[in-house]
Amino acid sequence: MRMTQLSFIKRLLPRGRSGRNLALVAGVVILLLAVISCSTISRQTVMLPEVPGTKYIGSSECEQCHEEIYRSFSTADHSRLIARGTNSINVGCESCHGPCSLHSDSGGETKPPFSFTAGRPQPASTALLAGVPPARAAETVCYQCHNDVRGQFQLPSHHPVPEGRMSCTECHSPHKGSARAGGSTALLSQEENCLQCHPAQRGPYVFEHEAMHEGCTTCHTAHGSVNAKMLTVRDANLCLKCHFQQVQGGTILIGGSDHTIRLQQGTCWTAGCHEAVHGSRVNSSLRF
Repeated sequence: MRMTQLSFIKRLLPRGRSGRNLALVAGVVILLLAVISCSTISRQTVMLPEVPGTKYIGSSECEQCHEEIYRSFSTADHSRLIARGTNSINVGCESCHGPCSLHSDSGGETKPPFSFTAGRPQPASTALLAGVPPARAAETVCYQCHNDVRGQFQLPSHHPVPEGRMSCTECHSPHKGSARAGGSTALLSQEENCLQCHPAQRGPYVFEHEAMHEGCTTCHTAHGSVNAKMLTVRDANLCLKCHFQQVQGGTILIGGSDHTIRLQQGTCWTAGCHEAVHGSRVNSSLRF
């Protein structure tokens, strides 16, 4: 049986010197791919910053002075990212705040490297200044793991986080509960977070736009968009996601009404038909 298997394998191998060389190259490539694929399993995705004169001490040390935050962190979405074992000592509070040995040894007088305030530990010598990472705003730390969000904030229409008029923590809680303020299953409380800055859209309205029941993100992106007003889809296509259209004999019917000419005049809200997109107090067709 063994001889039969060897004969079969020999038939599969290419004959001649060039064929053997080709098989050898293919084998090396396959071996390299296997090594690369295995090495990526334990690859570190976030490189924690090193600050001269201070070192990582682990989150358990933070509990001594920040007991309430430490205990609440077990309910936070971010806490689920902590790996178990001795290799995870640097994962936790210091992932965002930096190595805190100086902060702990000074009894809190020396602020953590990234306390998101003006205070930060100073190096003992000016020669070490080059090794100290620059002061970072809270959102810069968030971008370490949320690089896609950084890109969204560079789009033409975005929340004013890059301009410094907002911070990530206004909408996201890093220490307790859902990372999205008012998140989890409480859909309406998510909208409360948006309405704190957009009270004009709160209502109440005599004629409500039912899309408001689905949440703001039905029509708007949370971070940034290529479309004006951070809309998920531009022009009338946004409305047509929910409002069914029929085509009969070249006529476009929406809600049983002829919209063939109206759709050519602009978006549903800029053409002068449905300006009150969030709700109207006078007209069931969402007009002012």
